[in-house]
Amino acid sequence: MASHVVDDTALAGFRTGLAGDAITPGDAAYDEARTLFNAMIDRRPAVIAQCETARDVAEAIRFGRENGLEIAVRGGGHGVAGTALNDGGLVIDLRRMRAATVDPRARTVRVGGGATMSRLDRATEPYGLATTGGRVSTTGVGGFVLGGGAGWLDRKFGPACDNLLSVELVTADGDTVRASEDENPELFWALHGGGGNFGVATSFTLRLHPLPVVTAALLLWPPDMGLDVVRAYRDFLEAAPDEVGGGVIYMTAPPEEFVPEDMVGKLACGVLVTYAGEMQEMRDVAEPVLGLDPDAEMATECSYADLQCMFDDPPGYRNYWSAEYLGSFPDPAVERFCARAADLIVPSPSQHVLFPQGGAVARGPAEYPIPWRRAPWVVHPFGLWEDPADDDRGRRWAREARADVEPWSMGAVYLNFIGREGEDRLVAGFGPDNHRRLAEVKARYDPENVFHLNHNIAPARGRAG
Repeated sequence: MASHVVDDTALAGFRTGLAGDAITPGDAAYDEARTLFNAMIDRRPAVIAQCETARDVAEAIRFGRENGLEIAVRGGGHGVAGTALNDGGLVIDLRRMRAATVDPRARTVRVGGGATMSRLDRATEPYGLATTGGRVSTTGVGGFVLGGGAGWLDRKFGPACDNLLSVELVTADGDTVRASEDENPELFWALHGGGGNFGVATSFTLRLHPLPVVTAALLLWPPDMGLDVVRAYRDFLEAAPDEVGGGVIYMTAPPEEFVPEDMVGKLACGVLVTYAGEMQEMRDVAEPVLGLDPDAEMATECSYADLQCMFDDPPGYRNYWSAEYLGSFPDPAVERFCARAADLIVPSPSQHVLFPQGGAVARGPAEYPIPWRRAPWVVHPFGLWEDPADDDRGRRWAREARADVEPWSMGAVYLNFIGREGEDRLVAGFGPDNHRRLAEVKARYDPENVFHLNHNIAPARGRAG
C-alpha cells in the first residue's frame, strides 16, 4: 500500500485524544520506536501510536482507516518477517499495555497485549505458577499466543493456546469484543493459531499451573560426535516423560566458564534438557544423554522465569528462520540434519535446532487450527548474523536445512517460526479445512482485510457482515 501524507490537523486531533503518544518522523523517540528484533527490517511508518488503553487502540484504528493509512500492529516485535512495521503507514504499538495480574486462587493471569514473556513470567513467579511461554523472555505474549505458542513447557502443559481462557479484541470497526468458550466461540476458536487476522488483542487471560522450580542442563560435544548424540537424544525423548523439554542445538560454543577454552567460538553439538521439576529428578530421567560424556556441562535448578532469560537471543542481528515439522526422524534424517550443521555461520548466534513435541502437545484439542501439533519433531534453522554480506548465505542455509528433511515432513508448519514462504505454506500452517473456516471468521470481523500485515488470511468472499 502506498504511503500517505497525514493531515496535520487530523494528526493533532488524534494526539489530543490519546492517553498514550503518537510518534512521527523527526520526534526524538522515533528511531527507537521503529526498531525491531530483526535488524534486516528498516521501515519508516508515518505514525506510531503508542497505545495505553483499548480506547487508544480503537481510536488508532479509526484514525488509520479515515486517513487511508496501512495499519500494522506491534506487540513484542519478534516476528521474523517484520510485519509489525510498515512504510508510510500507522503502527499500533501495544508495548505500554503490558500489565500482568495474577489470580493465584483461580490459577489465571490477565496480561496486556503488549507484554513480553518476561513480564508474564515475573508476575507469576512469586506464586510458584507458570504457563507455556516462548523460549526467550523477550518474545511478545500476543503474537506468541495467537500463533499457537510452542515453548519449553509445551510437552507438560500444552501449547500456549491450549491455556487460553479469553481474549479482549478491538475489531476493524473499532468495537471491543470478548472471545471465550461462551462468548463469540467461533472467534475464540480462530484465535487458537489464527494470529492477528481478526483484530488487535488488547488482553489475554491464561491458565496457570503449579511449577515452583525447573531444571536446565546444557551439554556440549565437538560436532564430530553429533550423529551419536542426536540419535541418543532422539531415542531418549521418544520414551521421556512429559516433564522433559529442550532440544538439540548446533551452535557456537559460548565463552562461559563451563566451556573448555579450545571449544569457545567453534561449532558445537549441544543438547539442552529442560525439566519441569527438581535437579535430581532430571538427572535420573536424563541419564541416557547426561551419560554421553559431554565436553562441557552446565546444570542448574531455578525458577521458570530465570530459565526463560537464559537463552535470550541478542538484539541487533539480521534474522532468517524456517522450520519443517516431521512425522518421523529416522537415521537418514538424523544424518542430513547433522551434516547441514557444518554450513552454520560460526561464530554467530545462529542455531540449527531440533525440538521435540509429543506429550501434551500431541494430546491437546485436535479441533484448533494448529495441525503441526501432531508432529513429534521439528527442525528449526534459526539464522542470526551481523554482516549484510552474509544475507544470501544465511537465507540459503536455512532453506537448505529445511529441504534436507522434507522427505519426512508431515506438511504442517508453526507459522511463528517462519517468515513469508508463500500461500502453500500459509495454508499448511492451518490445514486446508481450517483455512477455509478461518476465512469465514475473517469475513465477519475484518471483511476489508484491514489487518493484513501478518500471516494473512483473506476474508471469504460474499460472507462479510
